[in-house]
Formats: sequence, C-alpha cells, structure tokens
Amino acid sequence: MKKTLIIAAVFAFMFSCKQKEEKKAIEKNLSTAEKIANANGFENWKNVSELQFTFNVDKDTTHFERSWTWHPKTEDVMMVSGKDTVTYNRKAVDSLSMSADKAFINDKYWLLAPFQLIWDTSATISETSVVESPINKAQLNKITITYPNEGGYTPGDAYDLYYGDDFLIKEWIYRKGNSKEPSMMTSWEGYEDFNGIKIAKTHKRPNENWRLHFTNIKVVK
Repeated sequence: MKKTLIIAAVFAFMFSCKQKEEKKAIEKNLSTAEKIANANGFENWKNVSELQFTFNVDKDTTHFERSWTWHPKTEDVMMVSGKDTVTYNRKAVDSLSMSADKAFINDKYWLLAPFQLIWDTSATISETSVVESPINKAQLNKITITYPNEGGYTPGDAYDLYYGDDFLIKEWIYRKGNSKEPSMMTSWEGYEDFNGIKIAKTHKRPNENWRLHFTNIKVVK
C-alpha cells in the first residue's frame, strides 16, 4: 500500500512538472501583442456579454463625458451624452449612427488598446527592444501598431506603446497619419481588475492640466 502511494505521488509530481513545462512553452510561443493582451485579461474576454463605462476628459476647468453600454456578442451599443441617447448595432451603422460609432471606436480604443493589438488584424505590428520612455524616461519595451492608409475612421495612424516586464502599458504616443513627431502622449495608470479584465483607468498628458479617465466601469459575464 505504501509503495503504491509513493508511486502515485511520483506520477502526480511528474504530471505537474509536465503541465508547467507545457504552459511555459505556450507562453514562450506567444507573440508580444498576445502577451500584452493576456496581461490585461484577454483570455477572459470571450465570456464578457456586456461592458459599461463612462469616458471622461478633464481639461483645466472643463469637463466632458459620455457613457456607453456595449454588448460585444451582439454588437448592440448605447451611448448617453448629455441629454442625448443613441442606440444602434455596429453591424448596421448608417448615416444617423456613424458619428456615435466614431465616438465609440475612439473611447473603446482608449479603454481596450491592449486588445486592439489582437483585434485589428489589418494593422502592422513592429517591435523595438528596450528604449527610454517619452514621459517618465524609464527603460521600457516598445511595440508599435500602424494602421493601413485606407479603411477605418482614422486611416494611417500609428501608436507607440511602452510596456514593462509585466507586459502592462505604462505610456503611449499617438502619431496622426504615422507622422514622425508625436501628436499626443499620455500615461497609462490606475490599473484595476474588473471581473477578469484589467483596465488602466487614468491617462495624463505631461506638463498639462489634462486627464482622461474612466468611471462606472462594469464587466458582465
């Protein structure tokens, strides 16, 4: 009996080691974009049925906000901005809903940029080894996503994402039309886990009284 238990324990240990080795091999084979997305909970996204959030921008003494409810499985979207409410389906965007959809794409990109690295298959991904980040002058890795010159609401734009060894984005640069000079740069901070989806709630511009932040975030599975 004792000998049987020892043999069983040995096999259990060997099986556990094999599982760990297989997991490491899978992680090693993932692309950088996939690692960044997974660090933010991309593997849990398939279970999300509803996402709610409010997009806020504070600049000096002004405040702007609009709220969203998105059902990713059906692509139903509702926007509330001031006294206006717009409901539409992303599979059937028309002239009446296009302005709302443009706003949705913008706000969602700020919220889920790590996932866009996977979703936006028409974009080009390039990587650079450790560089000095533009805001905090920290040593970070850089990945760039560049969009094609045709298609979409903002063709040809590029984003430089600076991330740490934990594969979380710390800063980014937006370059309109893939210009050499930054059109805008902000921090990525205030990370919080919402039902398995990790979101940076706050983005600040350097040397400006400007803050983009998210409130009323709710992830429903």
